[in-house]
Amino acid sequence: MSPGVSRELSGVPRLDGVLLTAPEALAAAADDFGHTVHLPPAAVLRPGSPDDVAAIVRYAGAHGLQVACRGRGHATGGQAQAPGGIVVESGALAAIHEIGPGAAVVDAGVTWRELTDATLARGLTPPVMTDYLDLSVGGTLSGGGIGGASHRFGAQVDNVLELEVVTGDGVLRPCSLERDPDLFDAVLGGLGQFAIIVRATLRLEPASPVARVYDLAYPSLEAFTADAAALALDGRFDHVQGQADPGAGGGWTWHLAAVSYHAPPAAPDDGVLLGGLRDDRAAARIEDVPYGAFLARIDPIIECQVQAGVWGFPHPWFDLFVPGSAVDAYVGPIMDGLTVDDTGGGPVLLFPLRRDRMTRPFLRLPDGDVCFLFDILRTAPPDRERVEADLAANRRLFEAARAAGGLRYCIGSVPVDAGDWRQHFGRQWAAFERAKRTYDPGHVLTPGQGIFPR
Repeated sequence: MSPGVSRELSGVPRLDGVLLTAPEALAAAADDFGHTVHLPPAAVLRPGSPDDVAAIVRYAGAHGLQVACRGRGHATGGQAQAPGGIVVESGALAAIHEIGPGAAVVDAGVTWRELTDATLARGLTPPVMTDYLDLSVGGTLSGGGIGGASHRFGAQVDNVLELEVVTGDGVLRPCSLERDPDLFDAVLGGLGQFAIIVRATLRLEPASPVARVYDLAYPSLEAFTADAAALALDGRFDHVQGQADPGAGGGWTWHLAAVSYHAPPAAPDDGVLLGGLRDDRAAARIEDVPYGAFLARIDPIIECQVQAGVWGFPHPWFDLFVPGSAVDAYVGPIMDGLTVDDTGGGPVLLFPLRRDRMTRPFLRLPDGDVCFLFDILRTAPPDRERVEADLAANRRLFEAARAAGGLRYCIGSVPVDAGDWRQHFGRQWAAFERAKRTYDPGHVLTPGQGIFPR
């Protein structure tokens, strides 16, 4: 028996790692970045090998327990919690096994920062990076992984070549588009419902050393979304990302960060890149920064939040995809009534995405050539009434988005029920249910999403 196993968990198989039941380990696993859901497990596995994950899933299935995999704990609504079950800490599996000219083989617990530190040393990079680098590979591949390059390369789940996973019956299985493609497609963006990712082979591409950042300011949401959609479709920039910033006299101003990567002495042609954009935008602020520094651009912001103590506050985030045809009518009234106090100082993001770049069936996006990822990344004071009010507001915003053809990006904090999940997956619901029956018939995996209640 492994160190720290309580008597309640009898018959635990021999493990390479450890199974913990100490109160501090359970408390940590009963929390996440959202700090809105607190459901303690019975034990926490720090695996010493992928075989440990398979063994503990089999054990859980045989003993009526459920299992969730926790990466960096950056979920905001209890998605990676397993009340009364077992939480697998993937961070214990954090080896970078190989970096080749076109791919990297990494454990699921490796963070994107660790990966890019290793790949940039060889002049390579993953095609799509999220803003926050300290997320685990396995975590973002379970949810999707959206970044400023998603209009060109899709989500991070669209840039995976192969996986090694543990299905809900406790079997360690490789899969790819050529080998067991149904499992491969199900797991990527499958919200942890069918398998736990333990290893991934990720596509790499050459990294240009310099990022030229064009900061484009717009007088209105409509002007902003028009240019953002056009840039998403024509692909002239390597990275396109937008956000709303508080205006000096109240209200909001819209900024588009459009980025072109290059290797000096060659340089982007500013006139060509900015040609054809709206005349009413403000003059562009242009800056060249090292590519690695650009990837880490929000680190100073996070450091300030950590020092101020608000990084540990509740984060009832609101995240969804809005059809391009409805974005102005939906987002405009929300922003007219939204204040900095409502967000707690958290950012409001608006990303343009090309629908045809998103290929995984269970990462659900609205129909249409272009859609937008809309995020209100709330920070709330540690006050339960305020958190509940924010969650209720998120629900109202979600219902209005659904009426406009919007769909949730399932990393956020929106109270939902079984009917909401059926609506979310829509024409893919039958396939989603079938995948659950096939790969996790005992409903062992990832109960925190609330998709398949026992």
